[in-house]
Amino acid sequence: MSLVEEVLGQAGRTPSAVALVAGDGAELSYGELRRQVLSVRHGLREHGLRPGDGVLFSVRPSPESLVLAIAVVAAGGCVIFADPGAGPEMFTARMRLARPRWSAAEALLYAASRLGPVRAYARRRGLLLPNLSALDVARHVYTGRWLPGVPPGALALNKLLTAQPVEPESATDPDAPAAVIFTSGTTAHPRAVVHTGASLSAALGLLRERVPLGPGDVVHTDQLMLGLPTLASGARWSLPPLTGSAALFREHLRQRQATHTYCVPVRLAEVLDAAPGPLSPSLRHILLGSAPAPAGVLRRAVAAAPHAEVLSVYAMTEMLPVAIATAADKIAHVEQGHTGDLLGAPLPGVRTRPADDGELLLAGPNRSPGYLGEPPSPWLPTGDLARLDSSGRLVLLGRKKDMLIRGSFNLYPGLYEPAVTALPGVADAAYVGVPDPGHGDERVVLAIVADGPEPAAALPARLRRELPGIIDHDALPDDIVVLPRLPRSGRGHKIDRAALRDLVTTPDPVTR
Repeated sequence: MSLVEEVLGQAGRTPSAVALVAGDGAELSYGELRRQVLSVRHGLREHGLRPGDGVLFSVRPSPESLVLAIAVVAAGGCVIFADPGAGPEMFTARMRLARPRWSAAEALLYAASRLGPVRAYARRRGLLLPNLSALDVARHVYTGRWLPGVPPGALALNKLLTAQPVEPESATDPDAPAAVIFTSGTTAHPRAVVHTGASLSAALGLLRERVPLGPGDVVHTDQLMLGLPTLASGARWSLPPLTGSAALFREHLRQRQATHTYCVPVRLAEVLDAAPGPLSPSLRHILLGSAPAPAGVLRRAVAAAPHAEVLSVYAMTEMLPVAIATAADKIAHVEQGHTGDLLGAPLPGVRTRPADDGELLLAGPNRSPGYLGEPPSPWLPTGDLARLDSSGRLVLLGRKKDMLIRGSFNLYPGLYEPAVTALPGVADAAYVGVPDPGHGDERVVLAIVADGPEPAAALPARLRRELPGIIDHDALPDDIVVLPRLPRSGRGHKIDRAALRDLVTTPDPVTR
């Protein structure tokens, strides 16, 4: 059974239960969710959507976008996630590869990408939008109220929602592409992950085995890959507002009696900073992912929610999830003097092996079949350097591309950053290499974000005394700088090492 069929089946069994709470508090029942999905599915098929058609999806998280995405897959289509804010050149390159037959976008985005004054306004704010109306596609679908700039003949989602629901005449093909997600690459060689209904079902099944979900649970997140297993389990999905503050996120955890939530570590730190005191006592699981979770954030989460299990999820777009570690195990790993970032034991069915250079390779039923336009491979190269410890748990040693060269020593930042962030007075830490014009090697800089009453000016000297006791001699930094925050980018808020390099090379950027 595909994931979409799981969601629709659950909706049929519990039609009166609340399935979704929108950012503004509006509720959608399971019965109404099912009716809307089947109505939109039938409307799409009636207007020419064929099995295998790709639908470019440019709609922000909302009840309407969820209904539309599920309906596309239920109709046999494939949802293509390609951020139009990536810039016209990258967007054009991605469209050449994906070749969508349909486009679905918010009316506001159609207007902003077509009307000259609106495009100019967006450009002044650093947002270069492609002209979605000019895409060579068979049909357009728009959400929201009609605005000038919406292509002639575009289908209004609001009208599709009012159509008569029609039961599917057959099941969807679990091995057919269901989602295409662009992750990396260049304008010359964009790259996109392809997931099938079967790989998504396997992935979300693994998550539900480790993090039980069921009727009565409330999951507060904007992450589709946690929201869908929520709906397939009969729980309630609570959506934060699109532009909500950390304080509002925290308040919604309490108001909506959330039992589960997901955050990137930086966002959780903001939520914890938003107000003193414990988080909602209703919380049973706090999931962290998309970026390494510093020990300081984990300790704060445990202190703020002693009644909840704090979990760090290791996953990739190509394979969701791979391993899950508890905050207690991750903190103990660091406090016992072990190097690297503990990821946890591979989940059932996930297979691992090291490449010759130590890169972690993965396989399993939850793995994407491959990349769009590329031949399949039996193993997924992760780009991560990792090992298995004596208990069979994965330990991340660093990213291959982040490696710094110091003489004959290869320094992998991820091997040492967890130990540094575990030190008192350190909220965050990152290594970065700066080319040394004198000898050609990289000068190693350790950037620190201070945490605590100790003056920032005194922190580098103390760290120089303490670091030799916890990290290798060859990994000791040439310079230690203190910054108010580390630059981050993307939805995962991962460290932007290029921007960090620029920061630490500016004249007198910080206390050394």
